[in-house]
Amino acid sequence: MDPVHKEILRKHRLELSSQILVSDTVVPFLYQENILTESQVEEIESQISNKKKTLRLLDILPSRGPLAFDTFLRSLEEFSWLRDKILQELQSHRAAGLSSKDDWHSPEAFLEKVPSDRELSRLASRLGPEWESVLLDLGLSAEALFRCRADHSLSTHGQVLAGLVQWRRSEGKKATAHRLVQSLQAADIHPSILEEVFQ
Repeated sequence: MDPVHKEILRKHRLELSSQILVSDTVVPFLYQENILTESQVEEIESQISNKKKTLRLLDILPSRGPLAFDTFLRSLEEFSWLRDKILQELQSHRAAGLSSKDDWHSPEAFLEKVPSDRELSRLASRLGPEWESVLLDLGLSAEALFRCRADHSLSTHGQVLAGLVQWRRSEGKKATAHRLVQSLQAADIHPSILEEVFQ
């Protein structure tokens, strides 16, 4: 989970624990979306009060991968005022320092750019074993990832490139460098990698 997401959850910990009821919809939704395991659900549900259940959930979430935060926000359908508050804070975090890591800054025009095949190919060759979590954060399904791996079983570069091209096709104009920066950061990859890609 992105450090910013962890920080936001920590900041809103007491407010969340006193205002949401996790047993009804939140925990079942997170289990359905494969964010929580069966034993984690049991662990949460075994707590004696709703507040303790929520606190236990908030302890578990940060270790549940790059999709945990967004899926948690989606689970707050019935608690939209809290979800909106968290989203607002996330926006101000991004506005304050889109790439706060090591104060890396990039020109606005570059951030709005939709990458070309050549640029995606360069990025694919620079991504290491974190490529799967980057693609999942960009919105590819586990099934789509499996297909990329199966179609290009002899080439990791081919697998990553196929996933990136699929992301760009499905997102269209929203498939910007800005969006790539967010997913790279969520996977703890320094976004300056994109400077080499977009030269």
